[in-house]
This record gives sequence, C-alpha cells and structure tokens, in this order.
Amino acid sequence: MINLELPKKIKNAESMAHQMAASVFRPIARKYDTIEHCDTPKELIPMGQMLAAGAAAGQLGSGGSGSGGDVKNGGNMQAIVGTTEMAWGCCGLMLSLPGMGLGNAAISAVGSPEQKEKFGKLYCAMAITEPNCGSDSAAVQTTAELDGDEWVLNGEKIFATAADRGDAVVVWATLDKSIGKAAIKSFLVEKGTPGMSVVRVEDKLGLRVSDTAALLFDNCRIPKENIMGDPEIADTEAARKKAFGGVMQTFDNTRPQVAAMALGVARAALELALELLEKEQVKPEYDKSFFNSTALEAELYKMEANLEASRLLTLKAAWMADNKIPNSKEASMCKAKAGRVANAVTLRCVEICGTLGYSENNLLEKFARDSKILDIFEGTQQIQQLIVARHVLGKSSKDLK
Repeated sequence: MINLELPKKIKNAESMAHQMAASVFRPIARKYDTIEHCDTPKELIPMGQMLAAGAAAGQLGSGGSGSGGDVKNGGNMQAIVGTTEMAWGCCGLMLSLPGMGLGNAAISAVGSPEQKEKFGKLYCAMAITEPNCGSDSAAVQTTAELDGDEWVLNGEKIFATAADRGDAVVVWATLDKSIGKAAIKSFLVEKGTPGMSVVRVEDKLGLRVSDTAALLFDNCRIPKENIMGDPEIADTEAARKKAFGGVMQTFDNTRPQVAAMALGVARAALELALELLEKEQVKPEYDKSFFNSTALEAELYKMEANLEASRLLTLKAAWMADNKIPNSKEASMCKAKAGRVANAVTLRCVEICGTLGYSENNLLEKFARDSKILDIFEGTQQIQQLIVARHVLGKSSKDLK
C-alpha cells in the first residue's frame, strides 16, 4: 500500500533544506546568475562539505514509515523533498553544490560497492548527449575499447552538467556500434585523466551559474574496473534488452529529481507572484467557490492544482524507488508533468505581474528562464510521453517510435 506520509526524519531534512535555500541560495541567486561563468561559488563549499558529511554518516539514508517497517520512505524520497526546497531557492546554485552531480545518482543506482566508495564522495557529472545523439540514448557514438587492463574512450559529449567543475564524469559509450543499445555501458573518468578535455563551457538562457560543458575524449585511457555494470555484451536479444534496461535505470532515479527541481522553481514563482499581487491589493479568496472567482483567481487556483498533481506524481515515483518497485513509467510521468507545469506556471506568473514580472528587480523572470531546461534535460517532454505510451500500451521501443 502506498504511503506518502513523510517520516519525521525526512520532514526535518526538508525544513533544513528550505532554511538553506532561503538564507544562502536566494540572497545570492541574482549575483551568480549575472556572473554566469565562475568557479564553484565560495558560499556553496561549506554546504557541500556538510551534505557530504551527512551522507557519510548515514543521515541522508533511509527513514522508515509505515506498518511494521514494510513500507519505506527513504533516500529517494528525501532527495525529492530536499531538491524541491533547494530549487525553490535557486536551481542553478543547487546544481552547483559540490558532490550533488547527476553522475552521483548514476553511481548510487548502478555502481559497485568499490565504485561507490571511490567515486561516491566526488562531485560527479554525467555525459550522455552528443552532437548527433540527444533524446535517443541508444544512438551513442562515443566508443570504448578494451586494451589490456584499460578501456580506451574516443568521442565527443555536449551539454554535460558540472563537467567543468566536477571531480569525475560518468560517460556513456558503446562497445560495438553495430549492436546498438545493448553495447552501451557507463564508464567512470576522473578529472585530469589524459585524453579527456573540456573544450567549451556553454552560455545559456537559464541555470547560468551551473556549468554546462562539452567534452572531448581522444584515446582517453581509464582502468578496466571503471566500467559500471557487466562488461560483457549479452548474446541473446532478451538479455541485451535487459542489459540496456539496467543502464537506463539511472533515469528512474534522476527523472524524479528533475521533476522536483521543476516543482521548486514553479512554487517559487507562484509564491513570489502572489506576494507581488498582494502588494497591489490583489489577493485570492479561497472561501469562494471556483465558479464565483475572478478570472485571475481561477487561474491561480488552476496553477496550484497542477503543482499539487505534479508533486504527488513525483512523490509516488520516489516512494516506488525506495520500496524497490519498478518505476520507469512513473518516473517519466512525473518528469513530463512537472516539467510542463513549471514552464506554464513561471511564464504565466511573469505575464500576470506585468512589468514587475519582466523586470530584473524581481526573480520572476529568472525563474521563467530557469524552468525551460527542466522540461528538456533528462529526456524531453516528447520522449517522456513516448515512454509512458509504451508502458500503457505494452509496446516496445521498436514497435512505438
């Protein structure tokens, strides 16, 4: 039975994350949005150290809830509520926290105990997208060849979050292009490894403080043990499908987190819009029925309802992950819903507030810019809908493209 009631431990973490966002992120959000390209903001370094220490001490692990401890709200649920609160402060700064890279989620999902020990404490980026490979992850062209006790990587990656500042990168590469998705594996590459170089740091519409880089791998050699998962290519179609499913499992953990980012940004925009409207003597009256409300009030109620629907979908996906229930469909559902709602809510809040929303005197326009990428990365809106459709209709990726 599903249980979305948060235990005290996670509620405490949620409160701490909100305080962190309000006291540290929000006051410096505009400053680093303007600077854009810089080293890791100095204000974030002690926070990253504190979070890393908490994770090492087990304070960011599971917290049980439910009858007899059979139902758990643990690490995934805690990550969702913490991410939501920090994104409410500033999503770009949250993504710039040392040790909080998307690659860390991949290592947590499919890394070996030895890899988690070695790389789990580092700030790990994720490199999947290529110049000719975006939403279709199976089309990866970066290659990995085994040469003695080393893997040799060759290829180019783009739009890798935290790849410039990070300590290591989780790189998707293929062992054999002719086989397709079954030959794709994840590799761990430490910063400073000969053959890996950052060739460009992008200028962006939103999340400006978070670095997004292009990487080049030119005969980059890494230890044999730096491959994540089984190094062998399965010899049957069923086994190959299962193997790629293991690689894609990473997204089942990261997509709800991106949905949580969208929730935080959208909630921040809606709260600020309500605050600005109240100063202009415009305040929703919740004691009236929906049909007796003004057009503006009705629109605000709809935005709140859509945010709540997105929140519940996201909590469900996290709950399923904590309870070892396959959540691929739910992960895509919450990411699609939250990403779309965040775009709609932030832009509408800017429009409703007029010049106050468009001006840089307030953060509304920044929230609107930041929200756009949340509907794109970790799988676009269209890809998420396609994944959900496959699950609902019982179709394979081959049957439904």
